[in-house]
Amino acid sequence: MALDSREMEAKKRRKVRLKAGDEVIVISGREKGKRGAVRFVDKKRDRVVVEGLNKVKRFQRPTQENPKGGVLEMEFGIPISNVMFYDAKTKSGKRVGYLREAGERKRVVRSKKETREIKEKAEK
Repeated sequence: MALDSREMEAKKRRKVRLKAGDEVIVISGREKGKRGAVRFVDKKRDRVVVEGLNKVKRFQRPTQENPKGGVLEMEFGIPISNVMFYDAKTKSGKRVGYLREAGERKRVVRSKKETREIKEKAEK
Protein backbone atom coordinates (compact mmCIF):
# COMPACT_ATOMS: atom_id res chain seq x y z
CA MET A 1 0.00 0.00 0.00
CA ALA A 2 1.37 3.39 -1.01
CA LEU A 3 1.89 6.10 1.58
CA ASP A 4 0.13 9.42 1.12
CA SER A 5 2.14 12.66 1.10
CA ARG A 6 1.44 13.42 4.77
CA GLU A 7 2.76 10.05 5.88
CA MET A 8 5.81 10.39 3.63
CA GLU A 9 6.57 13.82 5.10
CA ALA A 10 6.23 12.52 8.64
CA LYS A 11 8.57 9.66 7.83
CA LYS A 12 11.25 12.02 6.47
CA ARG A 13 11.34 14.14 9.61
CA ARG A 14 14.11 13.61 12.08
CA LYS A 15 13.65 12.99 15.75
CA VAL A 16 14.17 16.34 17.40
CA ARG A 17 15.56 16.18 20.89
CA LEU A 18 16.20 19.88 21.39
CA LYS A 19 13.67 22.01 23.20
CA ALA A 20 13.01 25.72 23.45
CA GLY A 21 15.25 27.11 26.18
CA ASP A 22 18.12 24.64 25.65
CA GLU A 23 21.55 26.15 25.22
CA VAL A 24 23.13 25.03 21.95
CA ILE A 25 26.47 25.50 20.21
CA VAL A 26 26.69 25.91 16.45
CA ILE A 27 29.05 23.30 14.97
CA SER A 28 28.96 24.30 11.31
CA GLY A 29 28.25 27.28 9.11
CA ARG A 30 28.69 31.02 9.36
CA GLU A 31 27.93 31.13 13.09
CA LYS A 32 30.23 28.20 13.99
CA GLY A 33 31.41 28.20 17.61
CA LYS A 34 28.73 30.61 18.84
CA ARG A 35 26.25 29.71 21.56
CA GLY A 36 22.72 30.71 22.35
CA ALA A 37 19.39 29.59 23.72
CA VAL A 38 16.85 27.92 21.45
CA ARG A 39 13.79 30.11 20.98
CA PHE A 40 11.79 27.94 18.63
CA VAL A 41 12.10 24.48 17.07
CA ASP A 42 10.58 24.18 13.58
CA LYS A 43 10.16 20.41 13.19
CA LYS A 44 8.58 20.74 9.76
CA ARG A 45 11.62 22.48 8.29
CA ASP A 46 14.25 20.84 10.55
CA ARG A 47 15.42 24.22 11.85
CA VAL A 48 15.93 25.94 15.18
CA VAL A 49 15.82 29.66 15.89
CA VAL A 50 18.64 30.53 18.26
CA GLU A 51 18.68 33.72 20.29
CA GLY A 52 21.07 36.29 18.81
CA LEU A 53 22.33 34.12 15.94
CA ASN A 54 21.73 34.07 12.17
CA LYS A 55 20.39 37.61 12.07
CA VAL A 56 19.09 38.80 8.72
CA LYS A 57 18.02 42.28 7.66
CA ARG A 58 14.61 42.69 6.09
CA PHE A 59 13.41 45.91 4.52
CA GLN A 60 9.83 46.90 5.27
CA ARG A 61 7.70 49.21 3.20
CA PRO A 62 5.81 51.96 4.97
CA THR A 63 2.41 50.77 6.13
CA GLN A 64 -0.39 52.31 8.15
CA GLU A 65 0.93 50.60 11.26
CA ASN A 66 4.54 51.60 10.56
CA PRO A 67 4.39 54.77 8.41
CA LYS A 68 8.17 55.16 8.17
CA GLY A 69 8.97 51.59 7.15
CA GLY A 70 12.58 50.70 7.71
CA VAL A 71 15.11 47.97 8.22
CA LEU A 72 14.21 45.13 10.56
CA GLU A 73 16.79 42.74 11.96
CA MET A 74 15.35 39.27 12.46
CA GLU A 75 16.66 35.90 13.63
CA PHE A 76 16.24 33.14 11.08
CA GLY A 77 16.42 29.40 11.56
CA ILE A 78 19.58 27.32 11.55
CA PRO A 79 19.47 23.70 10.34
CA ILE A 80 19.17 21.34 13.29
CA SER A 81 22.10 19.34 11.96
CA ASN A 82 24.34 22.38 12.49
CA VAL A 83 23.73 22.69 16.24
CA MET A 84 24.44 20.51 19.26
CA PHE A 85 23.21 20.66 22.84
CA TYR A 86 25.76 22.64 24.89
CA ASP A 87 26.83 20.90 28.07
CA ALA A 88 27.95 23.54 30.58
CA LYS A 89 29.76 20.97 32.72
CA THR A 90 32.14 19.80 29.98
CA LYS A 91 31.85 23.05 27.98
CA SER A 92 31.27 21.26 24.70
CA GLY A 93 28.52 20.05 22.38
CA LYS A 94 26.88 16.77 23.31
CA ARG A 95 24.22 14.46 21.97
CA VAL A 96 20.86 14.32 23.67
CA GLY A 97 18.78 11.21 24.10
CA TYR A 98 16.14 9.62 26.24
CA LEU A 99 16.50 6.87 28.78
CA ARG A 100 13.77 4.81 30.41
CA GLU A 101 14.29 3.92 34.04
CA ALA A 102 11.57 2.31 36.12
CA GLY A 103 8.89 3.40 33.68
CA GLU A 104 10.07 7.00 33.78
CA ARG A 105 11.46 8.74 30.70
CA LYS A 106 14.51 10.90 31.37
CA ARG A 107 16.31 13.27 29.04
CA VAL A 108 20.04 12.60 29.08
CA VAL A 109 23.33 13.87 27.67
CA ARG A 110 25.26 11.10 25.97
CA SER A 111 29.00 10.83 25.51
CA LYS A 112 31.48 7.98 25.21
CA LYS A 113 32.35 8.11 28.89
CA GLU A 114 29.02 8.74 30.54
CA THR A 115 25.30 9.25 30.29
CA ARG A 116 24.01 12.00 32.52
CA GLU A 117 20.51 13.32 33.16
CA ILE A 118 19.74 16.85 32.02
CA LYS A 119 18.34 18.99 34.77
CA GLU A 120 15.54 21.06 33.31
CA LYS A 121 15.38 24.69 34.24
CA ALA A 122 12.37 25.74 36.23
CA GLU A 123 9.61 26.98 33.97
CA LYS A 124 8.45 30.53 34.34
